[in-house]
Amino acid sequence: MEVVTARTAIALLLALLVATSFLCDGVHGRHHHHHTKRTNHSSARPPSRAPGPRRAPSPRHASPPAPPASPMPVAPAPAPAPAYDDSDVYDLMKDFGAAGDGVTDDTDALKTAWDTACQADGEGVVVAAAGHSFLVHTTTFTGPCQGSVTLQIDGTIVAPSDPTTWPANSKRNWLVFYKADGVSLTGAGLIDGKGQKWWDLPCKPHKGGSTHGPCDSPVALRFFESNNVTVQGLKVQDSPEFHFRFDSCRGVHVNGLSISSPALSPNTDGIHVENTQDVLIANTVVSNGDDCVSIGAGTLNVHIENVTCGPGHGIRFTIHPFPSVDLLCDQLVALANTASPRSIGSLGKQGSRACVANITVRNAVIRHSDNGVRIKTWAAPGRCPR
Repeated sequence: MEVVTARTAIALLLALLVATSFLCDGVHGRHHHHHTKRTNHSSARPPSRAPGPRRAPSPRHASPPAPPASPMPVAPAPAPAPAYDDSDVYDLMKDFGAAGDGVTDDTDALKTAWDTACQADGEGVVVAAAGHSFLVHTTTFTGPCQGSVTLQIDGTIVAPSDPTTWPANSKRNWLVFYKADGVSLTGAGLIDGKGQKWWDLPCKPHKGGSTHGPCDSPVALRFFESNNVTVQGLKVQDSPEFHFRFDSCRGVHVNGLSISSPALSPNTDGIHVENTQDVLIANTVVSNGDDCVSIGAGTLNVHIENVTCGPGHGIRFTIHPFPSVDLLCDQLVALANTASPRSIGSLGKQGSRACVANITVRNAVIRHSDNGVRIKTWAAPGRCPR
């Protein structure tokens, strides 16, 4: 019995050892199989590529490039803007219905544009566009304005050619700027006064003729009681009478103008200044039938430089009693038709009082003129205050 029990125990022990060995082999086999499977799983797919540049796609399937990671470059500074870019611009044709054909009356369009710009704050610019002609009858542009107003003339402003179409009480002025402080007239355009039929009137004095006698004829552009006035770059022609007249103004800048009318056109002074202070007239050409620049009573501090005059009567000072003239002429070339190209006339009329002081003419050319510089006054006692 004990022998059987011992044998049985030995058999059970051997069976246990065999089972343990089998179990260990199974666990090891499963572990090895799992590892191999993972390895085989990895090799079943292409290995992932190392990070680097991607192959360029086919042109047929090209996609837009990705935006750069770096900041976009700063755009270059814009070119300087026109002077009126930040202003309110009032176009005669686009905004106010002007025809711009040179036949239709565009006076109301221009006057309304002025009034609108004048009532607005800041700088207003009224534009007469290039390539168009605007027929404008006699009118007055009245201030004071809220800001400054620029009349930009790149086309043509034309007056009525027939004197009979002008109102009977408005034959002395065409375009008037009254109390228009800070006004500017600029542009590359033309202001045409259509003066021929006025010059042909029997009442007009004519050179070489015996007919004399005053009659009303309009001044093309008159500035009255207006300060800080600028007129620049324009061409003005064939005014019935004076082309420009400045009365009771202060701070007048005239630059780069071309003023012209025929040599026998009567009373067509280029620029007339009276009762006005602080005037600069520069870089301007005047060819007409009368005075190139005429300076009347009450005018102080006038500087004329780089001006070409002729034909005409040259630069004239018309001064009534109590004259006082401080005149400096520097580098003045006078090519006149007379033996006395620089004429100083007589001095005072009818006991009235008028003074002119501090006038400078520099680098001027006066050609084919009756006079170079002429001072015309009437004799009278007294002096101007200093």
